[in-house]
Amino acid sequence: QLQLVESGGGLVQSGGSLRLSCVASGSTLDHYAIGWFRQAPGKEREGILCLSDGDTSTTYADSVKGRFTISRDNAKNTLYLQMNSLKPQDTAVYYCNAAQPDRSWWGQGTQVTVSS
Repeated sequence: QLQLVESGGGLVQSGGSLRLSCVASGSTLDHYAIGWFRQAPGKEREGILCLSDGDTSTTYADSVKGRFTISRDNAKNTLYLQMNSLKPQDTAVYYCNAAQPDRSWWGQGTQVTVSS
């Protein structure tokens, strides 16, 4: 059973950077499409970036283009979200996701707060 654990969230000033990590256990990530989502208070969860099992990157949120990057390290069974030039509107709980055609798995989330 795949399990995902995020880390790296915290409080950062506007314009700063954070790198979120998502460590997988129970299975290797190289056969999954992976992605990052976020949910701000009072809003629905939104997709940000995903990476196919062939490592094709897709950006779902226009607001993060040019600022956020998704990557994976198969040797460490970890996926990352590098976030630069953070803005207060990036404040949210960030979740990693791994998916196969018939189901998906979620981490527990990590809080990112950007102060102005």
